[in-house]
Amino acid sequence: MREITCKEVHKLLECIKALSAYHNEVSNNFKGMYPSRPCSETLTLFSDSLRKGSSHIAIVEEKDHIAGFCKIDMVKGKGKLDYLVVLEKYRGKGYGKELMDWAMNTFHKNAVTEIEVKVIDGNNTIHLYENYGFKIQSHILLYKASFK
Repeated sequence: MREITCKEVHKLLECIKALSAYHNEVSNNFKGMYPSRPCSETLTLFSDSLRKGSSHIAIVEEKDHIAGFCKIDMVKGKGKLDYLVVLEKYRGKGYGKELMDWAMNTFHKNAVTEIEVKVIDGNNTIHLYENYGFKIQSHILLYKASFK
C-alpha cells in the first residue's frame, strides 16, 4: 500500500466506475443515479485536493494493478473518510481493513478527533465502519424530483 500523488489520480478511474456501478446495484432508493457527476470531474477534484494538501489517497496494488483505494480529507481537526473502494475481484483479501487502518492511522497522526463517513443506504460495508467505532448520528433524507 502507498499514497499517490495528484499526477496518479487518473489510475483510479476503474475504481470510481466500479463504485458507481456498485451503488447503482445496492442503493435502496437511488439505483441508476450514479455517478452523480462525470468521473473525469471527480478525478480532477481529487487531484486539486491532493495538490492543496487537504486530502490523502492511498492505494492497494496487486501485480501492478490497483485493487482499491481510500481517500480521506482533513481540515482543522475534522476528517472525512470520503472514499473506500476495493474492486470486487480483490475482496476478501483484507484490503478494505488495510485501507481503513491506513485512514485511521493518518487521522490519528494528524490529531483528527472527529471523522465523518457517509454510506449509501443499502451498502453492507457499513459494518466495516461500525467495527472501527463509527456510530450512526443521523439519517439524511433526499428527494429527487423527476419532472418530465
